[in-house]
Amino acid sequence: MLIDNKTIREVIEEKEYLVLSKLASKSRETSGRSRYEEPCSLRTEYQRDRDRILHSKAFRRLKHKTQVFFSPYDDHFRTRMTHTLEVSQIARTISRAIGLNEDLTEAIALGHDLGHTPFGHSGERVLNGIMPNGYRHNEQSVRVVEFIEGLNLTKETLDGILNHSYHCMPNTLEGQVVRISDKIAYINHDIQDAIRAKIIKVDDIPKESVEYFSTTNRIRITKLVNDIVENSFDKNKIRMSDECFEQFVNLRNWMFEHVYNNSPAKLAEDKAQNIIKMLFEYYCEELNKIYPNSQKDNIMMTACDYVSGMTDRYVLIKFEEIFLPEPLITKNNDEFLFKLAKMNGLE
Repeated sequence: MLIDNKTIREVIEEKEYLVLSKLASKSRETSGRSRYEEPCSLRTEYQRDRDRILHSKAFRRLKHKTQVFFSPYDDHFRTRMTHTLEVSQIARTISRAIGLNEDLTEAIALGHDLGHTPFGHSGERVLNGIMPNGYRHNEQSVRVVEFIEGLNLTKETLDGILNHSYHCMPNTLEGQVVRISDKIAYINHDIQDAIRAKIIKVDDIPKESVEYFSTTNRIRITKLVNDIVENSFDKNKIRMSDECFEQFVNLRNWMFEHVYNNSPAKLAEDKAQNIIKMLFEYYCEELNKIYPNSQKDNIMMTACDYVSGMTDRYVLIKFEEIFLPEPLITKNNDEFLFKLAKMNGLE
């Protein structure tokens, strides 16, 4: 379909120059992909990135990966997928408000945690201690989309995914928006989940944080987002005001002390880490038997790719299948039913 002899994609690209900030990443100015592809007639390059991530197998598995609480029975606890969607919503709101490319922002947000292990950061710490070069979920996220799933994403999306972690800084403002939105999302929803789990109470939240942010998730997020928009509009860096940043860091530090590092949420961590370690070692041994001429690093990388991609549920299934004894009788028959039928005169 053409509009004035232009494809829909070309029309969208031209609108970006009229609507977006001069500092925004324009789809037409992308640095491209590792492997060249013909442009789509309907979607910009960043829209294609977003759609590829959304339809990937790795994205679907996020629904059964831990955010903070292991395998919760309560359906209202966050998983890695719901966390990702909340990051995307916050990041898109900020990007839209300050005139950045919302499609690039969404693509980065949806892909930023694809490399997370089962059992959250507990699993990551195990693999980080085992792998010769360590394990960092942001780097694995890039490996997932490029090597394992072969999505061939744009360099801007890959940069945002790689550099969303605390010690990194993305090259695009859209990536910086996702980086800060990730922290806003997890601090706020983890407070809600910790209260639901009865690990903390509303009254436990530091008085200074309550006075500055309120005790309500909605109000707290709104204040943070508004502060970022006010302090980042037409600026070449995404930032909070000094006061807001100080209050946010204080609240984050309090969460690490009372929830992330010292709480009942950590009680099952040793068990979870042992499961990851045992499965990793098992698959390394199996691969070594099947591929005896392969280098150790390649075998370890293969096992790492496999185990890190598992969901919490699948890890437990494989652990039971491999390490727990199977009962001699795996299926109960219904002989007594038919005995009763005969006793009751059924014909």
